[in-house]
Amino acid sequence: MLRRWGLLATLAPIGSAALLYVVLVRGFIDSTASHALAWPLLGVLPTFVFGIWLLTVSSSRSAVFIAAASTAMAVGSATETLVLRNAGWIQEPWFPFFNMLGVTADAVATAGFLTMFATYPTGTLERTWQRIAVAFLWVPVMVGPLTLLTTPHLVLQPYIGIRGESFPNPYVVPWLEWAAPAVNYFLVQPTLSVLLGLGLFYSRVLFGDAEARARMRVVTWVVTGSLASFMLWSTVPPPWDAAVAVAVLVSLIAIPLAAIHGIFRYGAFDIAPDDRGHLVARSSNLLITVLYAIGTATPAVLLADRLTVIGAVLLTTGFAICLLPLRGWLRNWIHRAVFGDRDRQLALLSQLGRQLDQAVDPSELLTRLTEAVRYGLDATWVRIRLAGPDGGLADSPAGVAGDVAGEPVASSVLARSDEVLGLIEIGPRRRGDYSDAERALLRTVAGQAAASVANVRLSTQLAQQLKDLTASRERLVAAQDDERKRLERDLHDGIQQNVVAQIAGLRLARNRLQRGELTADQLAELQDQARETLTDLRELAHGIHPPVLSDNGLVAAIESSAARFPIPLTVEADDGVRAERFPEDVETTAYYVVREALANTAKHAHATLASVGLARKDGHLRIAITDDGCGMGALTPASRGGLANIRDRVAALRGTVDVSGHDPSGTTVLVDLPVERGEHRGG
Repeated sequence: MLRRWGLLATLAPIGSAALLYVVLVRGFIDSTASHALAWPLLGVLPTFVFGIWLLTVSSSRSAVFIAAASTAMAVGSATETLVLRNAGWIQEPWFPFFNMLGVTADAVATAGFLTMFATYPTGTLERTWQRIAVAFLWVPVMVGPLTLLTTPHLVLQPYIGIRGESFPNPYVVPWLEWAAPAVNYFLVQPTLSVLLGLGLFYSRVLFGDAEARARMRVVTWVVTGSLASFMLWSTVPPPWDAAVAVAVLVSLIAIPLAAIHGIFRYGAFDIAPDDRGHLVARSSNLLITVLYAIGTATPAVLLADRLTVIGAVLLTTGFAICLLPLRGWLRNWIHRAVFGDRDRQLALLSQLGRQLDQAVDPSELLTRLTEAVRYGLDATWVRIRLAGPDGGLADSPAGVAGDVAGEPVASSVLARSDEVLGLIEIGPRRRGDYSDAERALLRTVAGQAAASVANVRLSTQLAQQLKDLTASRERLVAAQDDERKRLERDLHDGIQQNVVAQIAGLRLARNRLQRGELTADQLAELQDQARETLTDLRELAHGIHPPVLSDNGLVAAIESSAARFPIPLTVEADDGVRAERFPEDVETTAYYVVREALANTAKHAHATLASVGLARKDGHLRIAITDDGCGMGALTPASRGGLANIRDRVAALRGTVDVSGHDPSGTTVLVDLPVERGEHRGG
């Protein structure tokens, strides 16, 4: 960190002072240098501003390389301007040392850019030979002192336009002059260094791993275009050289743009994912401002020798107005690429609450939610899966917007407290990838929608429970009506007929008694008939509420019924359950549930064995009725009676019923009835 800020404190003032000097001299002091501002303004300034800014947010080597290279470019441009304005300095004895500064600055700029490209995007390389090759890129930085010691004449910057062979170098060491050709070939001429750097760069582009090639794709196009424009710059004759010069400047401006793309997409310059969005926005805003200022001022600067002051002002004002829409569009485009479409996102958040409040049906809620998320995030498809009773996620036709294809690229859990309600999944974005801000927005929407999903689901559950309760009450009333009709039928067809017969027999006996014809046998017959009627009444009462249940308890009553069951039946209960007396409603419900389940087994299951198990645990009475039949016992569907009656009776006491089949055959009915301890009856 200290080293980075030390470099920043050194490079920023040097580069800024150099550029300020060039702009002041070429733009305001030297009236003959009107066209000379193109290079410092379009070629150096954007790269320098981005390089210094990058050094403030990144400690990677690539940030250091681009900052050093752009600063060296500014220093080289300043030394060139200084020499051109003071050509007489060339004959001064101290000038070779000053000239060494400009030549070294050019070498640092070349080495810095080559190293930045060769090691892009992190500043480190994958292989040892690559790291060794990068070290040789910096050897030309020694060009200044080596030419001063070995070359008998001055080695000036080539773009100054003055040949150095005409000016002797008084500081040459005679016995080192033999090395001058090698120094000129390997250091002064940048060809070998450029070839080495480009060879290293393209070797990574062509033969690196797939991830490295993907991250370097945009930079490859920028480097290739810049290389081609620089090669043409030195070979194309007028008037095409002006167009090539523009291409060179454009390629230099493209360098920071490619770097911004690398930051956003691949974390170039070791910038963390959480910092990429706002750093890209800041860097792009800074760069757009610089480019806007340059674009506004450049036409008037380039045409300064042909315009009056008023004409230059009017031209600059016109360009400033014309470029405003382009500036705004470029800023909005970058912000959409980084943060997504804010208008869509704000519309999503503002409309979502109202839409969810208006939805009262789960299907309508899911439809509105998926459509809102799809529009707000510009997703190709959105799918919402809700959690079922078993915890698994289930699809719903209403919870899908768009054509689902492939795997989701992002998702967010619908959760309330510790309960998982479902999952929102989104497909690829229509244009580009989802930014970190859009993924955060998805999580926000999921958190906002979770409460509505939970409320609607709860309302649906309550409505279903109310519907079940209404149906249960209707079935209980119907069952009571059926029971009343059965009692009427039994009384009418059985006991009533017996009583009628007894009344007729008593009338006949009275007549015979008056005639003196009544015998003891006839009275005994009437007595037997009365006894049969009593037996019928007891059987009828036993069907309504067996006396053994009231007298001896639940287990005894079930065992009494087992004695009359048509197939072998075992009743299992420990001594505690046998001795305990449960609340009357619990005993009655349990007894009739067992009878109903066994009746279904006898009628439909074709079983050969059955069993009833009773257990007392954690304040609940648990009953298991099992048979080995064909699985049709308690599962027989019926709107009245059967399983419906069992569920209704158990639900009235807030209990539960679970019916399951087991291999290879058979059915098990598990009944759980809550037991209030304070209401137990003694044995």
